[in-house]
Amino acid sequence: MLPFGRLAVLGLQHVLVMYAGCVAVPLIVGGALKLDGTTIAILVNADLFVAGVVTVVQSLGVWKIFGVRLPVVAGATFTALNPMILIGAKYGMPAVYGAILASGVFGLLVAKPFAKIIHLFPPLVTGTVITIIGLSLIDAGAGLIAGNDDSAPGYGSLSHLALAGAIILLIILINRFTTGFVASLAVLIGLVFGVVVASLMGLVDFSGVGDAGWFGLARPFYFGAPQFQAAATISMCVVMLVIYVESTADMIAVGEAVGKKPSENDIARGLAADGLSGILAGVFNSFLDTAFAQNVGLVQVTRVRSRFVVTAAGVILVLLGLIPKLGEVIAAVPGPVIGAAALVMFATVTAVGIRSLRRVNFDGTQNLLIIAVSLGAGMIPVVAPNFYGKLPDQLQIVFGSSITTTVVVVFLLNLLFNGTGAPSTPERTDQPATEPV
Repeated sequence: MLPFGRLAVLGLQHVLVMYAGCVAVPLIVGGALKLDGTTIAILVNADLFVAGVVTVVQSLGVWKIFGVRLPVVAGATFTALNPMILIGAKYGMPAVYGAILASGVFGLLVAKPFAKIIHLFPPLVTGTVITIIGLSLIDAGAGLIAGNDDSAPGYGSLSHLALAGAIILLIILINRFTTGFVASLAVLIGLVFGVVVASLMGLVDFSGVGDAGWFGLARPFYFGAPQFQAAATISMCVVMLVIYVESTADMIAVGEAVGKKPSENDIARGLAADGLSGILAGVFNSFLDTAFAQNVGLVQVTRVRSRFVVTAAGVILVLLGLIPKLGEVIAAVPGPVIGAAALVMFATVTAVGIRSLRRVNFDGTQNLLIIAVSLGAGMIPVVAPNFYGKLPDQLQIVFGSSITTTVVVVFLLNLLFNGTGAPSTPERTDQPATEPV
């Protein structure tokens, strides 16, 4: 437990790093389903509120049921993005939240059994998944910096690129030439520096703060009673299993960063918290949550191991969800500023995945082929978003996400080549499984 001031500052740093990625999901879903601005704002508030609650649960734990008790920040997962849009377009929003609610209940039921098959996810699988999580999100970081429409007049503005480059350089220099508390604040200092420079460039607009309300959490079941369409429910339950693989990989990565390897029970409690997020999301009009990869990267960069820092971040997220004015203040941070920090964090996640793969034995095995095919298949939705556009909706749900594709491919290939016990993929013994941070 750190002093209150440090907890608050370091917690705020976690929030700033994950904020853009967290609110991107409701913004994308709302835009794709043509929801009005007021409704999208309600989704954003609900998203932050549920993410905050689940983050507190993950870090502190609730009884012996929920929470991995590691510095894990929860946020809306991009894995559920395409399924939600497809379900919403075909059946409507009540069916979206019915499917999410059902997947949450399903997640609670399978959390413990899923944790018992953790041996099916050796470093070969989890390292590949962590790597693709980072690689697939780099596109989002670049989009925040340069823009997402390459036909827009301001796309790739040199001033935006220069601002992002300066922030990244500052983060690097702080890590190189400082130690202790200052070094742990490198990302936050970079963000503050970026906001100051961006304000001088005329990129910061706080006008929305005055218009925002003081209390903004929507009533439960805002879109009406949930509807349970069979196809939608099955699809979202499949997504929940993929989220479990993603969260397991992230929890293992956080465990390595803090020097505490999560046990089977720890993993089960962490996955149960993800399932809880589905139930809360179904009730409060939010989204499925997972362990946020960029915050895993932040733990690696700052080397701050305290889970209570993440608890502070969760409390801040809850306040942002309940008080829209605070959310508007954070939302005013320009894309190039958030994107610069996010780019470092996403790339750090990729590096963590590569470090995990370093523990895989490549001699006399087909593990290199497994990784190559899995990453190649996973990158297709990133570099060619419409590649699977002519597949049936149900298959698009699986293969339209780079993370989902990679999870399916690497899991099946590992079973094919190495079997359930993976006797041919021993961890290398020339280095420790957990490195000092």
